Formats: sequence, C-alpha cells, structure tokens
Amino acid sequence: MTLKVGETAPAFRAKADDGSTFDLGEATARSNVVLYFYPKDETMGCTAEACSFRDSWSQIREEDATVVGVSQDSVDSHASFKRHHDLPFTLVSDADGRIRKSYGVTGKLMQPRVTFVIDRNGIVRHVYDSRLSPTSHVREALEALRRLRQPPASPS
Repeated sequence: MTLKVGETAPAFRAKADDGSTFDLGEATARSNVVLYFYPKDETMGCTAEACSFRDSWSQIREEDATVVGVSQDSVDSHASFKRHHDLPFTLVSDADGRIRKSYGVTGKLMQPRVTFVIDRNGIVRHVYDSRLSPTSHVREALEALRRLRQPPASPS
C-alpha cells in the first residue's frame, strides 16, 4: 500500500550517484524533499521525467526543496544517466527494492512512477502516481511545495 498524505516518510540511507551515502533524515533537516520513484535510467519516460525536474530546478529550489530520484539501477548507471542529461539532483540506487517497498511503490508487471513531497518534519505532504504522464510529476510537486509555503488560514 502506497504511503498516504500525513504519514511519516520512512527513513533510509542508500548509495547515491556520486558514491556517497544519501540520508533522507539529513536531507529533510535542510529542506523539503521531492522524492520520486521511477522505473529505469535512460528509458524514454524516465528521461523525460528527470529532464522535467532538471528544467524546473530553479523553481524547485525557490520553494525550499531538493529532488531525489530513486530506481533499482546501479550507482554507475545513475552516474552515467546524471552526466548524460546534466541532472542537478541526487539519484539513489535501490538495487534490492527495499526503499521502494517501504514506500509501498510496488507493481506486478511494471515499476510504478510515484512522487512524494516530504516536508522538513519528514511528513508526506503530497503523493502523485502516474505511469503514463511522467512530465506531470514536476508540476504536481511544485504545486504541493507552493502550498507548503502558504501560511495556514486563520480561523474566522
């Protein structure tokens, strides 16, 4: 079952594209996180999705957020994909599927494409699942990030 809005995002540490260890807790201590799960490096839809996040990087940063992509590809595959498409954000290897499973992002025939917006407290604030529209993930994430920055409505 995919995580729901309001739930605590499962903490994890995993190897990043540069060989370092990415720690979600450390990342959320610095900014909001757009965590997106995608099927495979260098495939048409996954490349379009990654490049849409790249092309919106300055807007995402303006919303006090960073992006982290997760797939089961190797660290070397991620490093090559990142270089090839000049991606400014971290890609994390989930070779054993442990992270994907902890977020409930599983599929029988095809790996799902799901994006989570996680706030600085580690709480899931938005979930978007769309296999067929990879470039809509960045729009959804930006809208959710903008809502996070809005002050709460005062009671009447």
